[in-house]
Amino acid sequence: MSGERRRYLVLARRTAAFDEAVIGPHHAHLDALRGQGRLELAGPFSDRSGGAYIVRAGSLAEAEAIAFADPLHVRGPSEVTVHEWNAAP
Repeated sequence: MSGERRRYLVLARRTAAFDEAVIGPHHAHLDALRGQGRLELAGPFSDRSGGAYIVRAGSLAEAEAIAFADPLHVRGPSEVTVHEWNAAP
């Protein structure tokens, strides 16, 4: 990928169809992103309603492709949204 990578916040909210069996494949997806140097932070919400992670990508479309490949989205147990995030340290 050429060009600047921006930060994107991926929010995953559990639906009524949530199945704990998707957690392992979801973690594998995050591990792959970590190995590519794309994942900055990730973690569940303390109320168990879902979680969030920050990815680096060159565009919103690229970030959506990354997030929508997550088993949380592919298998349908979570509603996944992606937001470009202009976070400052």
